[in-house]
Formats: sequence, C-alpha cells, structure tokens
Amino acid sequence: MKDEFWAHWGWPLATAIVGFYFTFLVLKQYIERRRLHQLAWTVGLFLYALGALIESYSEFSLSWEPLIYRFYYVVAATLVGFLGLGTAYLIFRRKTIGHLFLAYLLIILLPFLYFAFTAPLKLENLVPGITVGGKAMPDSVRLFSFFYTIPGTIFLLGGAVYSVVRFAAKKEYAYRMWANVLIAIGTIVIAFAGSLARAGKTVGLYPAEMLGATFLLLGFLKAGTLEKGREQLK
Repeated sequence: MKDEFWAHWGWPLATAIVGFYFTFLVLKQYIERRRLHQLAWTVGLFLYALGALIESYSEFSLSWEPLIYRFYYVVAATLVGFLGLGTAYLIFRRKTIGHLFLAYLLIILLPFLYFAFTAPLKLENLVPGITVGGKAMPDSVRLFSFFYTIPGTIFLLGGAVYSVVRFAAKKEYAYRMWANVLIAIGTIVIAFAGSLARAGKTVGLYPAEMLGATFLLLGFLKAGTLEKGREQLK
C-alpha cells in the first residue's frame, strides 16, 4: 500500500502542496509590488501545482477522464512557457521582449486548445495506476508542447545561468550565485522530465516533478527573488 501510494498519487500530491505554497508566496509579492515577472511566475507556478493535483486526483480515484486529461495536458504543456515569461520580464530591462513572448504564448495557445480538445485520444493508454504523461495524445498534438517548453526553458534556464555568471565574481553575492544554480537544476529536471513525458516516456515523471519544484523553491527563496524582484540585477 505504501509503495502504491508513492508510485501513483503520493508524489504528485506532494508536488501540488509545494507548488501551491510557492504560488502563494509569489502572488503575495505581486500584490505588494505589482511586478510583471511575479505575475507571470504566479501563473506558471499555479499551472504547475494544478497539473500535479490533477495527476494525484486521477491516480487516487483510479479514473483518468478524457476531458480532464485534455485539460491536464494543456496545463502541463504550457507551464514552462509562463515560468520562462517571468524570467524574460525580470532579466530584460525593456518589457517589449516579455510582451512579445507573451503574445507568442497566447497566439500558440489558440490552435493548441482546439486540437487538444478535439483530437482523438489513445484511450488504451489512458489508464490509472501508470504514469500517463503524453502517451494518450496523438503525435500531432504533442508537437505543440515544444513551442512552450523549448523557449520557456531557454528563458528560465538562460536567466539562471546568466545570474550565476554575473554573481560568480562577486563574493558578496555568492549566495545568489548558488541560488541560481539551484534554479538551473530545477529547470533542467522539470524541462527534461516533462518533455520526455509528453513524448510518451514517463518513467520517473512524478518524483522528477517534485524534485524540480523543490529545487526551484529553494533557489528562489535563497536568491531573495521573492523579496527583491528585479532589484537584484541592477
């Protein structure tokens, strides 16, 4: 029973708890400071936590409903894009880049939603008790996820690497350098595991989601991003 708990719905439940806590922290800062990067991160983190909650619920109830799965797939595929959007708003002084990336995400979302909710599912793969990932979606829909994961990862990981390099030579900012190392690790874990899952390779997806969320949370907290926002890069 214990092994079944962690294998099927325990890991995503833990991920959802961490994700919603993280979302609350960033949303609180957005309400206080009204920074666009905090709003974008709030959306991305909420999607991350929501996706994990759907995984846990579906595995616990032993029922992956087709409509819920379609919604879940869109949520899981788009979250990295919005996390990357937050980093774009934080890193670049000119908000035009962030605005353009936001427009790109929303434009791609329209056809993605249409095909995700109308394409025939591979119902034989929509089975509770296994890690479904993207295996129940046709290949034509899976391709849409890469329009989010690739640029989102580039911004999120690129921002972390940029910060590591920038703060590496400044001893007084060493803690921020290591914080961004944690963020980079979390990003790599999430992007790699998520991309494999959407391609149908789901081994280790749920523990990887939890691990990635934990690294991101620790990194953001250590960097003081939640408290200082963009000021750390000035």
